[in-house]
Amino acid sequence: MSTLLCIGLGYCARQFVSDYGAGFTHIAGTARTDEDVAGLAASRFAGARVEMIRFDGTAVCDHMVAAIARADTLLISAAPGDDGDPVLAVLGEVIAQAPRLASVVYLSTVGVYGDHGGAWIDEGAALRPVSARNRARIDAETAWRAIGEKRETPVALLRLAGIYGPGQNALVNLERGQARRIDKPGQVFNRIHVGDIAQAIDAAIRFKADGAFNVVDDEPSAPGDPIVFAARLMGIEPPPAISFVEASKTLSPMGLSFYGECKRVKNDALKRVLGVTLRYPTYREGLLALDEERRAASA
Repeated sequence: MSTLLCIGLGYCARQFVSDYGAGFTHIAGTARTDEDVAGLAASRFAGARVEMIRFDGTAVCDHMVAAIARADTLLISAAPGDDGDPVLAVLGEVIAQAPRLASVVYLSTVGVYGDHGGAWIDEGAALRPVSARNRARIDAETAWRAIGEKRETPVALLRLAGIYGPGQNALVNLERGQARRIDKPGQVFNRIHVGDIAQAIDAAIRFKADGAFNVVDDEPSAPGDPIVFAARLMGIEPPPAISFVEASKTLSPMGLSFYGECKRVKNDALKRVLGVTLRYPTYREGLLALDEERRAASA
């Protein structure tokens, strides 16, 4: 028997369960509200059913304690808050004593590297985040590594680039009239399709991986490039480019911090150590596949 517990059954965790859930005997997940618990409990993920537990990061409950005691694998996608990592704050001691736990996968972000002036970097690069949000991520990574060392359990830190996939991509943004083509000369980002994130999670669990891995595509590119490509696929004109100076007047603090970082992130360890071959090595393959799905759904 093998039990997976997803603390935070969000976009990436749901994709992983859909793609690889058949490899587990039992799957449990958490959500923060009763409404989300009910909705996800009634859902099927490629046939897999998930036992849902309400966990809002503020209190221990018997159901969570029991789920952790049964878990062989933890997949953590709950983000840190103002007071640090909510999972470890409430459940750290329970996790430290979990009798069956053999692997932990923590979903982090390449935002922990901060700004590197467009240079190519790998997992050994200096961590110099520009936002409090990403400083909290570093603290959370450190705390999860510490608990892994304490109990001699591998902890894989998967540092994700900008996530896109079904329902969350440039094609959808164009259809909704929400695509913004912001022009900041020299700015580049990595991206990653959620299906490739699921692949990376699967590999980290199978290999009981320990340490940090960049989960990013092969081609960092300008922020507007996927929008232009998506518009071409749809046969429409892309929205006009907006200068970053103009766009910054309406960007959220999170958006501003996002544009305050520029780097080209390498994925060599993902391929060499975890053996992952990206299905969508650039945004072009990803958007082509999503466009085919879109056309099939509307046929």
